[in-house]
Amino acid sequence: MTLSSHRDRAWPYWPLVPIYPYGQRQTLRREIIPDWIWVFEQVQGIFYVVVPIRMTVIRLEAGGLLVYAPVAPTRECLGLLAELSDRHGPIRYIIQPTVSGIEHKVFIGPFARRFPQAQVWVAPGQWSFPLNLPLPWLGYPLGRTEILPVERAATPFAGEFDYEILGPLGLGLGQFGEVVFYHRRSRTLLVTDTIVAIPADPPEVVQLNPYPLLFHAKEGAADPITDTPRNRQKGWQRISLFALYFRPQTLTTLDLGPAWAAAKGGSDRTPRNYFGLYPFAWQPGWRDTFAHLSQGQKLRVAPILQTLILNRQPDQVRNWAQRVALWPFERIIPCHFAAPLTATPHQWREAFQFLNPDHDPLFPPEDLAVLQDIDRRLIALKITPPPALKE
Repeated sequence: MTLSSHRDRAWPYWPLVPIYPYGQRQTLRREIIPDWIWVFEQVQGIFYVVVPIRMTVIRLEAGGLLVYAPVAPTRECLGLLAELSDRHGPIRYIIQPTVSGIEHKVFIGPFARRFPQAQVWVAPGQWSFPLNLPLPWLGYPLGRTEILPVERAATPFAGEFDYEILGPLGLGLGQFGEVVFYHRRSRTLLVTDTIVAIPADPPEVVQLNPYPLLFHAKEGAADPITDTPRNRQKGWQRISLFALYFRPQTLTTLDLGPAWAAAKGGSDRTPRNYFGLYPFAWQPGWRDTFAHLSQGQKLRVAPILQTLILNRQPDQVRNWAQRVALWPFERIIPCHFAAPLTATPHQWREAFQFLNPDHDPLFPPEDLAVLQDIDRRLIALKITPPPALKE
């Protein structure tokens, strides 16, 4: 794989979703099953809380490729795709598997325009805010965009793939929905957001530019940015806690005044370092908090989904998860955090045990305090309905 240039990584549409890494998105391609399955990975985040975002490409038995959950189609990304197309045929199908993840939906229009011969299939229940616009107005190509039907046999890829549709779940202001795909030949399950597994070490794509990892490895504003394997791991584990809890019990945040005062004592007050601003103070025990979250890269439903979304309609989610568990999959490829994951249907079902009214807590209540506060505020403002689960 050749080194890419600044121009190859350019993403000119970043103002649509202005999050890191803004106008530069580096792509890493990894082969999961030789000559059958590849993942294309980029990173994204806010305040250097960066996590992988991933699309999966699968070779079709009749020739050509299916793409699940497109990422930013930079020149680098398109070049890596062209290498596969030259060997295995053109991209025939593009799958948009979510209705709520703007970090996924923002790429579908620009990506689809690069492949005018491909059919685009999208999860049912697409919506936009503040106006619910027709699909062509949201960038979906007119004349070749179809809604994934409940009846899988109606799709041209039914001979190789099964899928199950979750939702759309009504959340008041919007909807949540996801379509998981099962590739029968390889026994691989493709998932967008509903399942994650948190590795102890930073994924390879996050280490292409380790600065965010090293930023979050600091103990205070005055600490220098120092690149060591230990600091990369330390920063990654803290980023994972940020991303999944927002603020776990082992993290306190400084008010803006004291944070700016501390920033004045730092040696690096450049824009890249947020002018020295570092309003975080990690308490002893944060590594134990991470170990409980990761549990050796165990399958997890992210805390935000458990607390704010999937508990709104638990019966529907539970039935969907049980249907997915009927497939004899051996691996899961999610769109975020670690992949591929060696996993069984039993492990998948275990991850959704939180939907049972008598389930034991999977996460310490202290770590969920911020998410639960957000939950209460959304309910009080009548933005979202209350959970249907019994406490």
